[in-house]
Amino acid sequence: MRDILLDVERWLGEGKAVAVATIIKTWGSAPRSIGSKMAVCSDGAMAGSVSGGCVESAVVQEALGVLKAGKPKRLHYGVTDKDAWEVGLACGGEIDLWVEPLAPWRVRSAGGTSPFDVLVQAVRDERPVVRAVVLRGGDLLGDESAVFPWGAEPAGSMPDGLWEQVQAEAQRLLGGGVPETRLHTVKGEQIEVFYDLMLPAPTLVIIGGVHIGIELARQAKLLGFRVVVVDPRRAFGNAERFPMADSVLQAWPAEALASFGLNPSVAVAAVSHDPKIDDPALIAALRSPSFYVGALGSAETNRQRVAHLKEAGLTAKELSRLRAPIGLDLGGRAPAEIALAVMAEIVAVRAGSALSSRESTQQHLNAGLA
Repeated sequence: MRDILLDVERWLGEGKAVAVATIIKTWGSAPRSIGSKMAVCSDGAMAGSVSGGCVESAVVQEALGVLKAGKPKRLHYGVTDKDAWEVGLACGGEIDLWVEPLAPWRVRSAGGTSPFDVLVQAVRDERPVVRAVVLRGGDLLGDESAVFPWGAEPAGSMPDGLWEQVQAEAQRLLGGGVPETRLHTVKGEQIEVFYDLMLPAPTLVIIGGVHIGIELARQAKLLGFRVVVVDPRRAFGNAERFPMADSVLQAWPAEALASFGLNPSVAVAAVSHDPKIDDPALIAALRSPSFYVGALGSAETNRQRVAHLKEAGLTAKELSRLRAPIGLDLGGRAPAEIALAVMAEIVAVRAGSALSSRESTQQHLNAGLA
């Protein structure tokens, strides 16, 4: 949603009709993941991608047909189809798409706010949300709701019997999951629901405004991360050195991280190479739900660091989360090359790639943490 939102809002503001295509299932080597979106304007303009270029032209034509009919449509593209070579998906993958006109999606509910409005605000506020939409289920086709973590009011509505199941499944995904389709049974009828999980943009917190930190900030922004730089030293922690950063906090890490808040969408990279700055940040990060925590330094430096962190009270389980020496072993030594290795590891960890499954810290450093 985030990557198409600006274009969608601009088109709607110009009074144009818009359709949204979303990947709801994939098989094999599909080039884009479930939940990826492409918006199509009534004049044929498009934003986003559902295949990296393979089927976009075909989807545009289908989306224009959906806008004309005013009804959603399910599409399937794959190498087994006779049309696959024509649309370009010849890499062996298969995808299912849900293409829907945006107009019904924007209809306001009895509460006065449409699920679309709620989703847009959630994206802007960096709040996690699940959009549940009925893909198959008779008169319920196209019904949808926006569900937030417990305690927040949902938007939209679904009938009793289905709503309870949808709410429970959405909460499960919000606790840790990926977009998916599920079958629910209501009064003997099977109803297929797509759960579109939308999480806040990933954030990289860089501890230390050093040269490697500058390169990290540049590369992280290119990859769609929010960037926060923390350094108490005025010469290093300033906006002039980091014009690309979303925030520069000139404060000690323990104070900065306590005010900032660490969550499962946050990665922390300690690169100041100063224990007074790095170690307090690592203690806070390793005790948090941050999905990645890494520290710059040689193997010997990190042996000493781990010993100090253990003395500070961190458990073996907490220390095992530390990625040190930081980054994938790409062999580079220049700041930009080191930053590339760090971002490669962060992306691999976030994606659950096999590349992220390297030795844990206690094995890697042989620090004897048992």
